[in-house]
Amino acid sequence: MMIISYADSALSVLPPVVAITLAILTRKVLLSLGVGIIFGALLLTDFSLLSSGEYIATTVSQLVWKDAALNSWNVYILGFLIVLGMITALITVSGSARAFADWAKLRIRNKRDAKLMTMFLGCVVFIDDYFNSLVVGSISRPITDRYHVSRAKLAYILDSTAAPICVISPVSSWGAYIIALIGGILTAHGFADTGHLSVFIQMIPMNFYALISLLLLLCVATFSLDVGPLRQHELNALRGDLFDESKGQPPGATADLPEADTGKVIGLFLPIAILVFATVYFMVSSGADALASSELPFSVLGAFENTDVSSSLFFGSIVGFIATVVLAIKQKVAWSMLLQGMRVGALSMLPAVYILLFAWTIAGVIGELETGKYMASLATDNIPFALLPAGLFLLAGVTAFSTGTSWGTFGIMLPIAADMAMGSDSTMMLPMLAAVLSGAVFGDHCSPISDTTILSSTGASCHHIDHVVTQLPYALIAATISLVGYTVLGYTASLVAGLISCAVLFVLSVVILHFWAKK
Repeated sequence: MMIISYADSALSVLPPVVAITLAILTRKVLLSLGVGIIFGALLLTDFSLLSSGEYIATTVSQLVWKDAALNSWNVYILGFLIVLGMITALITVSGSARAFADWAKLRIRNKRDAKLMTMFLGCVVFIDDYFNSLVVGSISRPITDRYHVSRAKLAYILDSTAAPICVISPVSSWGAYIIALIGGILTAHGFADTGHLSVFIQMIPMNFYALISLLLLLCVATFSLDVGPLRQHELNALRGDLFDESKGQPPGATADLPEADTGKVIGLFLPIAILVFATVYFMVSSGADALASSELPFSVLGAFENTDVSSSLFFGSIVGFIATVVLAIKQKVAWSMLLQGMRVGALSMLPAVYILLFAWTIAGVIGELETGKYMASLATDNIPFALLPAGLFLLAGVTAFSTGTSWGTFGIMLPIAADMAMGSDSTMMLPMLAAVLSGAVFGDHCSPISDTTILSSTGASCHHIDHVVTQLPYALIAATISLVGYTVLGYTASLVAGLISCAVLFVLSVVILHFWAKK
């Protein structure tokens, strides 16, 4: 089977564009991804039906079994999803979720407090974006449901804390990955003695999109700046319709489960706390093992840099699952209810599993088409140097949107940004690298095929396309402000000037949103 290269062709962009456009127009995610996969396979095999079928079958099988071994990353992530679904359902049937809602009712006084609590938890749980979206969603959903916060709003809160927090946190899977990439880039350009962690910290205030997204979310949650499609979802939630029931049950839904009367708040907090600590332990442990095998000295940052995220999430969830079962038994929950909870919890995650499998498949097709490389090559065309930070922000956004991956965009675009800076003005290297990080998170936020976006929908138990469409206006507002900020930064070479321009536009945007939301 011969695969045709499209590394230098605009045709490489067509399959993800087709999939994303169909997803938004039809709101049928699996159908749209399937069409994109088939179209991409046809392009790669010169429109040979037999070869296309063979290619798709091979690509799908490699999601589970690759290079004569288990594809552990994918399998562990899927296992983590299923186990977390069972934990969530068990917390529900044990009555602990209802007990927590009753407990919080005395402390969470209103809808705004429920939203701010969710945002606070999202900022605290920063070790990994998958973990953030799913765990914080499980904790917050009983409270946000009680105060009639729509599932779309909850998904927006989860998504707008997960990636933006992780991309500016050095002690996270994202931070470690970025520091490793930046370290290699700096070494390649003769800056081997530069502290990689200190460089990462210097770049935090330059990551305009992440910072603005968090500030905008804070204002939206505090002042109910609900505009566009999200406004209608919030109005529906006030009538008791937390999600669009005409589309069926969303991923992660466990609404039909019975609830025991013996539930206690500790039945929710303790399993989640054990899950968090176990996951952190396995992340540090697997990273330490990797350092030891490479004969490198142990450090916490080094451990996070070399950790196996997927296995840590899975084994951490197993420990959390055992703790949940033990606590449920101590609360005298009947075995029949426990078994029903496990079954319903596992089944509730199947829609998310299906979407992830399709998203990973199209990601493989996009990788073969070398869509990311083509998008990155556009950056080398005649762009004035002062516009490069803004141009890189936009290009990273389009690349992440088309490929559905922030990390892949980091890997492709960061070395290009560094090379362009070194070829023109090395003092602009950090702002240009930060522009890539910022743009990649923006594109990831907007993309229906992004796994982070998919898992935020799952954590909120929200229909996926509803989340994408309702988050889009806010992502575009934050991106527009960031784009202006990077343009000012490029022309003035001043971070302060860039931040001031962002601050002025941010305040103006919030005022406009306030009047828009009150109409």
